[in-house]
Amino acid sequence: MANISFLSGSIYSTAFFGITVYIFFVVIRYLIKFQRMRHFFDALPGYSTKQKHWIRGNLHLYVKNDSVDVNQITTLTRRFPKFYRVWFGPFTPVVSLVHPDSVKVLLKTAEPKPVGHGPTYRTLIPWLGEGLLIAGGSKWARSRRLLTPAFHFEILKGYQTINNQCVDILINILEKYADTGESFDLFQLISNCTLDIILQSAFSYKTNCQHDRLQHSYCKAITEVTKLASRRNRNPLMMFDIIYNMTSDGKLFKQNCDYIHSVADSVIDSRKKILDNGQKDVKKYLDFLDILLSAKDENGIGMSKTDIRAEVDTFMFEGHDTTTSAISWILYDLAKHPEYQKMCQNEVDKALENNPGFVKWDDLGKFEFLTQCIKEGMRLHSPVPLISRQSTKEFTLEGITFPPGTFFGINIYGLHHNSAVWTNPTKFDPDRFSKDNATKMDSFAFTPFSAGPRNCIGQHFAMNEEKTLITRILERFTLEPDPDHTVSPHMAAVMRSRNGIKCIAKRRKE
Repeated sequence: MANISFLSGSIYSTAFFGITVYIFFVVIRYLIKFQRMRHFFDALPGYSTKQKHWIRGNLHLYVKNDSVDVNQITTLTRRFPKFYRVWFGPFTPVVSLVHPDSVKVLLKTAEPKPVGHGPTYRTLIPWLGEGLLIAGGSKWARSRRLLTPAFHFEILKGYQTINNQCVDILINILEKYADTGESFDLFQLISNCTLDIILQSAFSYKTNCQHDRLQHSYCKAITEVTKLASRRNRNPLMMFDIIYNMTSDGKLFKQNCDYIHSVADSVIDSRKKILDNGQKDVKKYLDFLDILLSAKDENGIGMSKTDIRAEVDTFMFEGHDTTTSAISWILYDLAKHPEYQKMCQNEVDKALENNPGFVKWDDLGKFEFLTQCIKEGMRLHSPVPLISRQSTKEFTLEGITFPPGTFFGINIYGLHHNSAVWTNPTKFDPDRFSKDNATKMDSFAFTPFSAGPRNCIGQHFAMNEEKTLITRILERFTLEPDPDHTVSPHMAAVMRSRNGIKCIAKRRKE
């Protein structure tokens, strides 16, 4: 019995010793690999090693007041005009690309969005699922093929009535401000209008969100999850699900996601039942959900309910705040430059003289100078300032070969403010996008909708919406910046202002 006990103890001791040795060598191998990686990335252009915090990396310099510091981006881009490295914490280097020559190397590929730990899109998965924004590989390729018909010009034509009807409501709200001369938060009013448009375009969901956004439970939930997701991404500690899910924010995020999903599921089930029963929909246009329900791949297989919901939620996410940001900043730029605003108004008056108060599909191509102003506004205040990729293979930039798994930041704001690419980049100058100048421009110098195979599938939808809203507002009003308000740019998921964008509307025509 004693021998058995001794033998048993000896086996356990040997096993414990073997496991300990194995763990020791795994740790040593990891440390050696990490040291090599650290030396490689430390040698790249960027903050010096003396500026690296042992926990935060370079975030204490790169992030100020809970958002990426635009001044840091412009300073680093001036020093390192092709790319630079930033440490996000002690273990994650991000290579920030800020020049067409470096940006195009990544954007010409379909390299996936990062969804692991680190500066990734993973925190959006509970809300958006594996929609087109987040999916990679064959799933992304299949979804892209299935969704492309949803943005065909013939489908987009049907949304033009929605755009105009929603702007009618916005115009009536602005009329009241014009009567009083009171300033208003342009960003908030535009946000309410674009939410109205996207809800109706996505799945014909009508609300009173422009008048009472936070009283409608679905609109309130959308607003809440957007705010919570942005707040989470600014706190490295909240990247760990086990911690975040125990916080009040984490519980509220899940609660709102569940509600958003339940509404989408209910609409999908109802619409599918109509289709299965062969009933006709009374709508005069096909919304995004209609297209998804009828989409089938080359094998005749359609999208699952979960996939459809993910794409509807992604369409909502990508098509709301981004267009809000673009329209708000463009109008603010025009308010600050009355000479350009007047040129746009003259163009609008001429285009709409036979049909005032409504922008038809055929009118959208008539606004040449306004389009220049829209593009310049999106350059100066990039609506989506940062996107990212994680490489699955080696990439060579400027003679340096980067290993698979490297985090690359496509720094759209840095690219659009790179003085090696743009003359006087902080100046609002619509002439940059005149026909003559546009033909000389590198196709990857201006990428507000990204570029390459993973570009924004809804960019024509967004441009049509932007043109319609801006045109209708300028047809009726002249905007001026509130002289008592200083706008404070804030780089979050989209370019915002910390304290709103306050303007004054003056009526042009009675």
